[in-house]
Amino acid sequence: MKTSSSGRYDAAAYPFSVSVPQPADVAPETAASADVAALIPMLRRIVAARVGGHPAADDLVQETLVRVLAASGRIEPGMLEPYAIVTARNVIASMWRDDDRHKRNQHRVVDLRPPAAPDEQLLADEEQSAVSRALARLSERDREALLAHDVSGQDTASMAALTGSTAGAVAAGLSRTRARLRVEYLLVLEQIEPPTDTCRPVLLALSSGDRRRQREVRAGGHLLECDLCARLSQPLLDRGQQRDDEVRIAILTDADIVAARQAARQLAARLGFSSTDLTILATAVSEMARNIVRFAGAGEIVVELIDGSRRGVQIVARDAGPGIPDIGQALTDGYSTYDGLGLGLAGARRLMDEFAVVSEPGRGTTVTMTKWRQEG
Repeated sequence: MKTSSSGRYDAAAYPFSVSVPQPADVAPETAASADVAALIPMLRRIVAARVGGHPAADDLVQETLVRVLAASGRIEPGMLEPYAIVTARNVIASMWRDDDRHKRNQHRVVDLRPPAAPDEQLLADEEQSAVSRALARLSERDREALLAHDVSGQDTASMAALTGSTAGAVAAGLSRTRARLRVEYLLVLEQIEPPTDTCRPVLLALSSGDRRRQREVRAGGHLLECDLCARLSQPLLDRGQQRDDEVRIAILTDADIVAARQAARQLAARLGFSSTDLTILATAVSEMARNIVRFAGAGEIVVELIDGSRRGVQIVARDAGPGIPDIGQALTDGYSTYDGLGLGLAGARRLMDEFAVVSEPGRGTTVTMTKWRQEG
């Protein structure tokens, strides 16, 4: 897969890619998807009347929309609303059946939580040893600077005066050193060395939270191909610099589909998207996550706010699955490889303002889509 200098996937540079931005003078939704969007207030009322403030209320609306949109091309004119009402009732009934089944089998759950480990001190000693060995992997200059600041409490201004640098440069250097220390600590703790030359640069980019560097080393694609880096990425992301304008969701099961669409709604709501657009956005994210689970088995979805001259949300859904042999066919309205259940790529494209697909058979697929906030 190839990216442009801006970090976005360059569809024109790849033989298996298709980029489909919507024309500026054409609404991003077709008539069918616009009609379905108009059903959202009614569906919310139906769901609220039957489940009240149940935590799954939004998910029930999303699931209903997915099914109605998928069938919209086969529904007679004037029958869309009745079809949506029946679909909503069926989705709600399915949820209650699942809840009832869970309650009836709840007594079979056994608490297998282990007691407190008797070797806690041994584990603490091992962690201390790992820290010492990780420190030894740093350069002498970096190690001395880190110990002077974090252990002895020396401030960055005085450290800069000693080296003829600036306080800002010293602080940046300390940040890079801490990022490297986190990586080396995890490698020592795992008692393993990276299997490829790409692993360390990827892990360092994740640990430092450097998005530009992550794009340069293709961190997202590497994590899908390298089991070690995928395993170490979560603690690095948790302990590294946190961002409040982006969220990453690993997609493995149906539960992750729910998490992805909820995360997209919550992040987009901060930019003031309308409730209708929030639902449409969540529906497209849900479909991309559903495709990952069904066809690739594993992947990730990254939701990022765009807060510049235009405000919107960009979603990148990537996997290392079998890929798409014929993108043109996959983007054809009504095309589906699982018996018409779901929107497919074409349906998700209709809901978004910009849409691009990059795929290579045997190596995976990346879908990048953007929804802009309607001003005024």
